[in-house]
Amino acid sequence: MIVAYLPSPSRGVLQIGPLPIRAYGLMLGFGIVVAVRLADRRATRVGFPPSTVQAVAMPIVVGGIVGARIYHLFTGYDWNRDGIGGTFQIWNGGLSIWGAVFGGALATWWATRGKRYDRVLLFDAIAPAVAIGQAIGRFGNWFNQELFGRPTTLPWALKIDIAHRPLNYLQVETFHPVFLYESLWLIFSYLVIMRLERRDRLGRGQSVALYAALYTFERFWMELLRVDPASRIFGVRFNALLSALICIAASTFLWVLQARKRTRRMIV
Repeated sequence: MIVAYLPSPSRGVLQIGPLPIRAYGLMLGFGIVVAVRLADRRATRVGFPPSTVQAVAMPIVVGGIVGARIYHLFTGYDWNRDGIGGTFQIWNGGLSIWGAVFGGALATWWATRGKRYDRVLLFDAIAPAVAIGQAIGRFGNWFNQELFGRPTTLPWALKIDIAHRPLNYLQVETFHPVFLYESLWLIFSYLVIMRLERRDRLGRGQSVALYAALYTFERFWMELLRVDPASRIFGVRFNALLSALICIAASTFLWVLQARKRTRRMIV
């Protein structure tokens, strides 16, 4: 018996005269703007010139979107259903965070070439801001009725229209709101990083490492909760395996940096 549930928007498009405004793109754009502004403020606080992030924001955003789409086309895109024509329809969803991170990181490296910037410190400034941008952008998945998990009757279950349900769940109405779980976790991760930074507990490279470790820890479990079609290796979702590997690598890197930090303190 379903006591209560979270509704899904019946439409993902707002019509303003002849102009259709897609909520997915709107939330994505809003998340990008907030992330850039926040990253810029953080970069300035650690010694970068004002507007450093804004100056390179365009190539980073383009690199992130292109990377996100390319990754999705090879890991989760339904070629049989959408074909070649659907590869450019990013307003319908299908932007992978892994491709966005890799593409955005490469674009950041390229856009700051020739500048004497401490790129690791710049990534430290950007990473927590990306978490907030992701948290906002995830609500675009809500408007598209995607990124949900297994069936559930919990009071915060998400009701999904039959047109958006997987074929083997057509008789089920409510599912785990994975998009909401992830959004809340990202906000929590941001607050954890902010608190540790204020206490001077994180050194160079540790903010970005902690972001990667926290996010991939959550993403591993959320991947196991999802029921939408995805690429698999040995029966396990590819993105779950990738999350586990990145989480282990980021945690190890974080531990190494912390050990070096303790060693330097002992020497001093």
